[in-house]
Amino acid sequence: MDALMSRLETLLADNSIFTLQTLGYYGEGLVTTVQLVFLSLVIGLVLAIPLAIGRGSRHRWISLPIFLYCYVFRGTPLLIQLYLIYYGVVFVEGIQDTWLWVLLEKPFVPALAAFTLNTAAYTTEIFRGAIKSTPRGEIEAARAYGMTQRLMLRRIVLPSAFRRALPAYGNEVIFMLHASAIASVLTLMDLTGAARFVYARFYAPFDAFLFVAAIYLCLTFAILYFFRYLEKRLLVHLGTQGGHTRARHTRGLMRKGGIKGAS
Repeated sequence: MDALMSRLETLLADNSIFTLQTLGYYGEGLVTTVQLVFLSLVIGLVLAIPLAIGRGSRHRWISLPIFLYCYVFRGTPLLIQLYLIYYGVVFVEGIQDTWLWVLLEKPFVPALAAFTLNTAAYTTEIFRGAIKSTPRGEIEAARAYGMTQRLMLRRIVLPSAFRRALPAYGNEVIFMLHASAIASVLTLMDLTGAARFVYARFYAPFDAFLFVAAIYLCLTFAILYFFRYLEKRLLVHLGTQGGHTRARHTRGLMRKGGIKGAS
């Protein structure tokens, strides 16, 4: 490790901007960004699944509050939500005298809360649409097997909805990664905050921000590759190979007279 650091220091000896110290700032910002995005997505996904189920409930007292929550968080800018949570929590009476203030006075936790609530609202609508578009044949088949509503939801509806929602949810993950750039307004040392620090120190906007843009681009391509892999594994029955197989099977039936009126 020491040999690698010394070699890297030798390579960067003639560079006045990208030194081991500035690269350390970018490394710290990368860790903060990945932690913020990953935790908000995981917590938001856990919250979104029951919310999506409740969003499709026939009971208004269940679906209406969830609809209002999604409407507010999808209809207002994330930056405003971030400001309201970070600065507004100070005005909650008595909160500074509780143990919560130890967490809330740091910018990471309010940023995590804002990002979680925002992505949970979008993910709820994504999964609600996927659940609503479950083929009726799958529901009737599950009922024919005598499945209860809860068992049908766990074994049929949710796995099927997750496969259909995967492309849209992949876009949501990328949007959250890009939106995490605004976390630096809370003096949080994320990737964009590191770039702003380097710019303020060396007055080199192109070097500082183009380098962080390249990091975001690499993260985006990694996420795209991951979701492409998941789609290939989970949606293989909708692929080209499956389409060719079904086409060959259909032509075979047509030759045998299995389909009437074939030319």
